[in-house]
Amino acid sequence: MKKITVVAAIFCSMFLSSCAVHEGMTSNLNNNTTEVVLAKNNYKILERVQGESEARYILGFGGLSRNGLIAEAKANMLENADILGSSKAIINETVEYKNSFFPFFGSKKVIVSAYIVEFTN
Repeated sequence: MKKITVVAAIFCSMFLSSCAVHEGMTSNLNNNTTEVVLAKNNYKILERVQGESEARYILGFGGLSRNGLIAEAKANMLENADILGSSKAIINETVEYKNSFFPFFGSKKVIVSAYIVEFTN
């Protein structure tokens, strides 16, 4: 009887536990040709903005690819930044990934964050 209880407890703890992996990337993989030089004191940092996207998987099916999640999170961030038609720019863009998985379910979350600077001259 004790063996069955121990085996059941181990099985339940394995089934109900989850694993999460978190990684961040601060390099620019887009190879944009626009360059912002912040050498002079002609700017001010306004705020930090971020955008998120998430995909859920059941038995490994569903969701978006990693590139689709990044594009969706970046579009969300740029929408929150509201920089069109002004002398503002996005700097120090960071992409973070979080993968969580359970026995049959999983999720991927991408967070893109950056700072908004405004040029004064």
